[in-house]
Amino acid sequence: MNDTVNPKSSSVQASNEVSLLDLLQIVADNIKLLTVGPLAVGVTALAISFAIPPTYTAATKFLPPQQQQSMAAGMLSSLGALGGLAGAAAGLKNPADQYVAYLKSVNVQDALIERFKLQERYDAKFKVDARQELSKNARISAGKDGLITVEVDDKDAQVSAELANAHVEELQRLLGQLAVTEAQQRRLFFEKQLKQTQDKLTQAEQALRNSGVNASVLKSNPQAAVTALAQLQAQVTAQEVKVASLRGYLTESAPDFKQAMTELGALRAQLNKLENSSSKVSSDGDYVTRYREFKYQETLFELFAKQYEVAKVDEAREGAVIQVLDLAQTPEKKSKPKKALIAILATLGSGFALLLYVFLRQGLRNANPGIGFEYRIDDTWSATAGRFRNSNNANSNYVGAYYQPWTWAGVKLGVVAGAFNGYPNAYEGGWFPALIPTASLEGQHWGLNVALVPPLKDRLYGTVSFQLKLRLATP
Repeated sequence: MNDTVNPKSSSVQASNEVSLLDLLQIVADNIKLLTVGPLAVGVTALAISFAIPPTYTAATKFLPPQQQQSMAAGMLSSLGALGGLAGAAAGLKNPADQYVAYLKSVNVQDALIERFKLQERYDAKFKVDARQELSKNARISAGKDGLITVEVDDKDAQVSAELANAHVEELQRLLGQLAVTEAQQRRLFFEKQLKQTQDKLTQAEQALRNSGVNASVLKSNPQAAVTALAQLQAQVTAQEVKVASLRGYLTESAPDFKQAMTELGALRAQLNKLENSSSKVSSDGDYVTRYREFKYQETLFELFAKQYEVAKVDEAREGAVIQVLDLAQTPEKKSKPKKALIAILATLGSGFALLLYVFLRQGLRNANPGIGFEYRIDDTWSATAGRFRNSNNANSNYVGAYYQPWTWAGVKLGVVAGAFNGYPNAYEGGWFPALIPTASLEGQHWGLNVALVPPLKDRLYGTVSFQLKLRLATP
């Protein structure tokens, strides 16, 4: 059996257009509902807003660490090949965004959650839920002026201020663990290089001692050519490190990169020339080789040590200093809820909803809603009966039988024969027979009937009827 839900017919009349006057008339007929209703909702929303716990917002502004022009820039030129390493540790184009990312990191969030016991405060079962709630309550942004603003919402005014200031404190702690600034990155780089070179220098010194030559002999033995060769090898290595660092942020067509490559080529040419002459002069290959390696590592260690000290001085001078412009103070006024805004929005929203309801109600009155039942006997025949509101704003009943022997593209085609009543201009509202063309679309649970009712002079308007069907039982 099929349950025919919302049978409705749309009258096709010459005067079916809706004018502005018709809409205004609908509004005038429902003016009381459209005025009293929104006012009542607005007053109710205002009253409810007084019961909402207040929320306080505290804000702090600070200037993140600035990457200054390092004092190493002037000293690097005296160190030759190692000068380009300062550029390899160049800072970010927009460091403020980086610090915003630090503030939103899990490291900082977890520290705040543990410090303020936010998991219990937010009634969060898991820490990830507490992080999400903290992200909603804490708004972090970087302005065009380079300042970073942290705004925190909380039900407790004191906690909101403390939590905002704690963001800055946790950021300072995190920066102490990371190499963020240019000086910190250079210091970390040269610290690793210095340690590796020191180990190699120790090995070279031990190998030289194993050759049977002590320190006094080394001083008295004029090995000027070997010493110069070792120093030149160290300069070539340092220049290669510089070129490798320049590749990270310069193209090969850049003037600085071309100059560095020219210097590297000249140093390599000098090294090849000196190596050829040294190989002809040296008589003790084992001693010369070990002494050369020792002097090479010694010179490289001195260069790295100087640069490491410069980086440490720059780091101490620059530091990761956060300059707080506005410390978060305990807010005196609540930021939410905004009672007036809530009342206004509730009034406007309910007014729009009621206006839509009035128009829909009027449209449903013109759409002739109703309910009916359909029982399918077989694939061709089915019986139907129901009741609906007709275009004369009167109740009509109908009973009949569908005969649909044809099928086209899954749509059943045929007629429905039956009787109707309830039309004042047709047979004085009594029953009258009708034969109406129909089309039906059947699904497993849903269906649709479309019927075309022709007009009957001035007694019955022409109608297109749509019936949405819900199947209550499967055959």
